[in-house]
Amino acid sequence: MLKCDFQYQQADFLLKIKLEMQQTLLGIVGASGSGKSTFLKNIVGLLQPQQGSIQFNQRILVDTEQNIYVPMHQRKIALIFQNALLFPHMNVQQNLRYAEKLVANLEGKFQFEEVLELLELRPLIQRKAHQLSGGEAQRVAIGRALLSSPNLLLLDEPLTGLDSKLKQQILPFLKRMKDELDLPMIYVTHHLQELEYLEADIVQLNQGQLQNK
Repeated sequence: MLKCDFQYQQADFLLKIKLEMQQTLLGIVGASGSGKSTFLKNIVGLLQPQQGSIQFNQRILVDTEQNIYVPMHQRKIALIFQNALLFPHMNVQQNLRYAEKLVANLEGKFQFEEVLELLELRPLIQRKAHQLSGGEAQRVAIGRALLSSPNLLLLDEPLTGLDSKLKQQILPFLKRMKDELDLPMIYVTHHLQELEYLEADIVQLNQGQLQNK
């Protein structure tokens, strides 16, 4: 599925990743500053490894020796950030439909109505971003990512900044996605209990090195 063997120099340490992911949901736990976000940004294409390779579904995305670097928009990998990053001038329906426009009709993995039901977004579709709670906005961001029809979904501490009540509201949606969608996901956080709830296979990232948890 996903095979990584690369290095990326951060300001204070070397991120050195060697990973073969076969599971549906891989959880990566680590303290702030351990390299979790940098790891995801290398996979999605926001950053480029100085050395090594990244493959997904036997497709080479990065190979520094062969000078291969597939641009981010061609990787079909979605990254959900800590902040929802919705378009403020659009309502929820427009934010979701925007993602659909980026995908050819025959390539759509998920349907609009399916995503509305999965994430219980129908009551929100006419609201603007500023009218949403943090948890609602993050659900819309997840829905928008799904409608871009990714082959891999990356979640970068998606519950950071939400209070415990909102976290408890969103975790069941993420669990349902894991159980019902044929979509591999990598979820990074510094809260181990989130990964335990999601029944993820867990590894730890510590100062740029992956370790079995």
